Amino acid sequence: MSMSHGDEATIDRKNPLDIAEHMARSNEWPFERTNESEITLLVRGKWTDYQVSFSWMTGLEALHIACAFDVKVPDRSQAEVQKLIALINARLWVGHFDLWPDDGMVLHRHSLVLSGGVEASKSQCEVLLSSALDACERYYPAFQFVVWAGEGAREAMEAAMFETAGQA
Repeated sequence: MSMSHGDEATIDRKNPLDIAEHMARSNEWPFERTNESEITLLVRGKWTDYQVSFSWMTGLEALHIACAFDVKVPDRSQAEVQKLIALINARLWVGHFDLWPDDGMVLHRHSLVLSGGVEASKSQCEVLLSSALDACERYYPAFQFVVWAGEGAREAMEAAMFETAGQA
């Protein structure tokens, strides 16, 4: 007998948010577990603090992560930030950046699909989080160049991609 997609979503399994909560506790990150399908962590980065939300989407059988940082994109900068996001997303192998135009918030999003009753592992959740944080840390300065310095998307991207070699 085959199960429909709706039946598969009701399979008993461990809640993957328990792993995210364990990561928060072991790293002593502030967190809030609002319900059985969402937890929000506050993670300190090199450039800023990141608000990381993990959501368990039962119907899709997916663990979604959204990593937001403190940059409010004013209306005048939104078109250039959208260009920057397109340049960045073309370089990313996993996840993507979005701009929520209503509130000017930039965030990195990604999902781990766990269909058919597959359970998330600790290492999968750690990689999901670290890839989101790595992308935010790498490109945060580019967003700042556009929003606060008034640079164009290409110039901001070039500045973000510039890496020094050696030590001074």
